[in-house]
Amino acid sequence: MAETTLSKDACRAMLAVAVEEARAGLAEGGVPVGAAMFAGDGRLLGKGRNQRVQQGDPSVHGETDAFRAAGRQRSYRDAVMVTTLAPCWYCSGLVRQFGIRTLVVGESRNFQGGMAWLRENGVNIIDMDDAECVEMLQEFIRMKPEVWHEDIGEE
Repeated sequence: MAETTLSKDACRAMLAVAVEEARAGLAEGGVPVGAAMFAGDGRLLGKGRNQRVQQGDPSVHGETDAFRAAGRQRSYRDAVMVTTLAPCWYCSGLVRQFGIRTLVVGESRNFQGGMAWLRENGVNIIDMDDAECVEMLQEFIRMKPEVWHEDIGEE
């Protein structure tokens, strides 16, 4: 499942895993950002969600949680990182550090993060502009702006 062969249907199916994680995080009182990591052949390697509120740990973003769940791999070059929201600088750094070349993003309207930088550095980004992802985060920002502004929102 190389970056050039990802169909919209494959992206939607992978994004569904991340959306499920975002919903679970929201139900727990956390920031609704979910992520999943897939192998180049489409196998799910790991999934996770932003748990900085639930765990009181500012480093547990959706992408880092999914990355940790995926475990040690020989290489991440053919892996696909899927996230419901454009990755922040911290998570963008993770993508670059480990050479992940394909990123599927649920939405980037509410937050652009490091997408331009990732593109400039050769990461293939597929922005799904998914209405559910947009609405879930917009509603969260409206309801809990103080939590949003803690680490990635603008004050």
